[in-house]
Amino acid sequence: MPSTEEILALAIAIAFAAGLNLSAVIMTLGLLSQAGLITLPAPIALVGEWWVIAASAALFVIESFADKVPAFDVIWNALMTFIRVPAGAVLAYAASDSLGPGAQITMAVAGGAATFAANGAKLALRSGAAASPEPFSNIGLSLVDDVAAIGLTWFAVEHPYLAAAVVAVLLVVAAVLITWILGAVRSLFRAASRQLAGGPVGPPHHLP
Repeated sequence: MPSTEEILALAIAIAFAAGLNLSAVIMTLGLLSQAGLITLPAPIALVGEWWVIAASAALFVIESFADKVPAFDVIWNALMTFIRVPAGAVLAYAASDSLGPGAQITMAVAGGAATFAANGAKLALRSGAAASPEPFSNIGLSLVDDVAAIGLTWFAVEHPYLAAAVVAVLLVVAAVLITWILGAVRSLFRAASRQLAGGPVGPPHHLP
């Protein structure tokens, strides 16, 4: 049986991955369960059923297309926030099933926060990429998200401590990215507003 620390690390890593691509995480967990590499907790044992795996794989294909369309991907990911964050909290809650109700509630809150951070960083990156006229940056970012969600889920099952360490680093990177990109987007909108108003685009120059 995994130790408490391993369960906590696994829960946080999976919750973070859910913020990148929820359907990919569910599909991967189901396939790992079918392969006998993981025993799913009772609350989410249904994830290991083939029909759930097939449904999540179909959703993964749909999301892979939707997530690669410039501009639409921003709307898609904004809407998915309301699904990914609760689902991430549920996954963390279920993963800590053996730790008792108090620990489960704590893990649900932490898992939801990790999912929100991952989803927020993804949304911030997509908002920045939306300003680019070419579609390749959107496609590239989407492919990275797909691979990261699947890879991190598998890695969390095989190496929970290392996965949790990776997530800790990614949470810091996510916070920096969100702050930096949102600041850049605000500056862009301010410059565009000044240009439309007929004012100077750059900062005003003061005469000596």
